[in-house]
Amino acid sequence: MTLIRAFRRLAPPALLAFSALLVDQALALSGVVLDSSTRNPVAGATITTSAGVTKTDDQGQFETDDAAESVAARAPGYLRTEVKVFDETSVTLELTPFRPKAVYLSVFGVTSAPLRNSATALADSTVINALVIDVKGDRGLTPYRSAAREAIGAEARVTTHAPHARDFPALLARLHDQHLYLIARIVVFKDDPLADAHPQWSVHTADGEPWRDSENLQWMDPFSHDVWQHNLDVAEEAARMGFDEIQFDYLRFPDKSGLRFALPNTRANRTAAIVGFLQAARTRLAPYNVFIAADIFGYVCWNLDDTAIGQQIELLGAELDYISPMLYPSGFTWGLPGLTDPVADPGQIVRRSLAKAKHRTHLPGARFRPWLQAFRDYAFDHRVFDAAAISPQVNAADAAGSNGWMLWNPHNHYDAADLPTR
Repeated sequence: MTLIRAFRRLAPPALLAFSALLVDQALALSGVVLDSSTRNPVAGATITTSAGVTKTDDQGQFETDDAAESVAARAPGYLRTEVKVFDETSVTLELTPFRPKAVYLSVFGVTSAPLRNSATALADSTVINALVIDVKGDRGLTPYRSAAREAIGAEARVTTHAPHARDFPALLARLHDQHLYLIARIVVFKDDPLADAHPQWSVHTADGEPWRDSENLQWMDPFSHDVWQHNLDVAEEAARMGFDEIQFDYLRFPDKSGLRFALPNTRANRTAAIVGFLQAARTRLAPYNVFIAADIFGYVCWNLDDTAIGQQIELLGAELDYISPMLYPSGFTWGLPGLTDPVADPGQIVRRSLAKAKHRTHLPGARFRPWLQAFRDYAFDHRVFDAAAISPQVNAADAAGSNGWMLWNPHNHYDAADLPTR
């Protein structure tokens, strides 16, 4: 590169354009992506450079049209990676196989040292190797002082209620130093503070009044591109802070009829809005090489329509790295064919739902990472979900070849004795 720069300084003007063409051609980048353990090529890996985004072919190979200072790669079932490019025109990237097995931490959980330390300590004796952390939670709170929330007028409305980490990026760096994979959970369309700040973007009743759900919280209109933009601002903040994955939750319409939106509430419009948001997210987050995931209702794996909330499972795979169905047995209040008491057989809920999801989408198990139940049943017999109920769920997810699994407990209480050991 030193000689090339010198040539450009000294070459006559007539040769300058020609030399630039030669240099650009010489520095066009090609490469191959390999599985670090098997040395087999990784087909369909996402490649990100300053020139844009491309995919590897069936032989794990890729080419870019322009020079690049670095090249990043990711693929479902692996950790993401990035390498610096110096004078090379060909590079080899190795992806390390990895399946996240996570517990959830709320805004209050991640900013509470006792709760956070209890969760991270699970990695010492169990298979837990990842955390799902609220970046924007169910009530619109963030665990850090968010510039995106402040800019839109939403942060000031919750600051007195939200615990903020003093240096959230530094906290994430420490968690990464503990070899934990970090997933940023962003609640999208359920956002009471944003609705207060911008009521014109929110969901309304047929009478034109702001609508509130059973928790007295407001929702945003999924048709609003202003709402899209704000949530992508938050997602970009999370990517910049170093999260490995962005996970969108409440990426749906309210499951309530008779509400008013900016567009007619039809199935076609609903699904187009959800897919459109994910397409915008993929474009916006492309420079960061982060995985993108979304949570869906458990019954979405089974229902042939969009469950009246915009979640049509066959339409989601193209835009997501991971689909995360919430397979809580307590949430299957109508049971399944042949299973009227889901909490009596938690493994069956997970096994059959993942099989149905894979069959309908024609996607491999590695494209799914389910949420599993680690909280007391509320719909049937109110049993505690301890090892006897968690283990069958975990075993079913593992047997389906899923990309790991995530345990949900809203109070962030997890007992190592209930979890698989290393």
